[in-house]
Amino acid sequence: MKIGFISFHSFSNPGGVKNHILGLSKEFEKRGIETKIIVPRRKLKEKYGDNVILLGTSIPMNIGGTQGDLVCNFNPLAIKKMLKKEKFDILHFHNFIIPSASQILERSDVTNIITFHANTESVPLIDVMINNLSGLINHKVKGVIGVASFNLEPFKKFKGLKKVIPNGIDLTEFNPTVKRLDKFDNSKINILFLGRIEERKGLIYLLMAYKVLQEKHDNLRLIIVGDGPLKEECEDYAKANKLKEVYWEGAQSGDIVPQYFSTCDIYCSPATFGESFGIVLLEAMALGKPVCGFSNMGYKELLQDTKGEEFLAEPKNEIELAEKLDKLVSNEKLRKEMGEWGLKEVQKYSWEKVADRVLEFYKECNEIDAKNKE
Repeated sequence: MKIGFISFHSFSNPGGVKNHILGLSKEFEKRGIETKIIVPRRKLKEKYGDNVILLGTSIPMNIGGTQGDLVCNFNPLAIKKMLKKEKFDILHFHNFIIPSASQILERSDVTNIITFHANTESVPLIDVMINNLSGLINHKVKGVIGVASFNLEPFKKFKGLKKVIPNGIDLTEFNPTVKRLDKFDNSKINILFLGRIEERKGLIYLLMAYKVLQEKHDNLRLIIVGDGPLKEECEDYAKANKLKEVYWEGAQSGDIVPQYFSTCDIYCSPATFGESFGIVLLEAMALGKPVCGFSNMGYKELLQDTKGEEFLAEPKNEIELAEKLDKLVSNEKLRKEMGEWGLKEVQKYSWEKVADRVLEFYKECNEIDAKNKE
């Protein structure tokens, strides 16, 4: 079996869809399943290895408070040539961004699967677009996966198999044995933010909450890992309010990322909207760290009916966020308890278990298709 994973997001920057595809591809390859990853080009020169095929062009654009992509194949013949050469058994689309998605889907004559990652609450146009393409999707697609239940909402008209299969996490990369960063390894309580500094990630609200906490505690440190269009605004707020022990680490990638999680005592993600899942929460939990944040749709569904739900505050309510953080700051025993809970909870999101479910989904889709052809 040969799988083609199709991303409609550039691989030139970090991102949840990119991590998902890489994680699933790596797990499939471990099992002897051949995979190729198809991504659009954003720069003139890009190279991601022999396993990645560059196809189409990604044009960055700001949409719904974050950076998105408009993707087009200006040479449709390249699609036909690639499909003929690779001879995939399954094409697994991740998100469905026009016009590239429809261009590829129209030319595909294999089993087509879509995993939809996008939270469309702030971008209703995506719902409209998918509804307008429902005829093509119903004709060509055998199954649709949502990483959360609400990701399936745009596919109400889809007549094939639909299922929720969550994101996964590499528990060999993120685990409690990861070394801490020496420069932050002292008696202070480290609160970590790791993400893009943009509107929907809500860093400004964490800074406001941190201001409240500093009035009560003198042993805190806030570590900020990331970059983005609102970084200067957030830095100005920190300076104007004389926030102490705030460290701006910039964007980071690679092996050092798990080390930041290992170094923190509390991980906080104040994303206000637009989250479909909460992979950063899982990454922190995999290192045995308590997590805190806002109850956006993705985080709320991920932690629903668990002990972690207690530490989600109302979005954009920095006072409540400060209260949630204060519970953890003030109680070392509680931090340890929530860390141990998270470490146990995260095991069900290993790529091994997620890959099992995806492969079973492929099988179900093919069985239904075979039955319909009888």
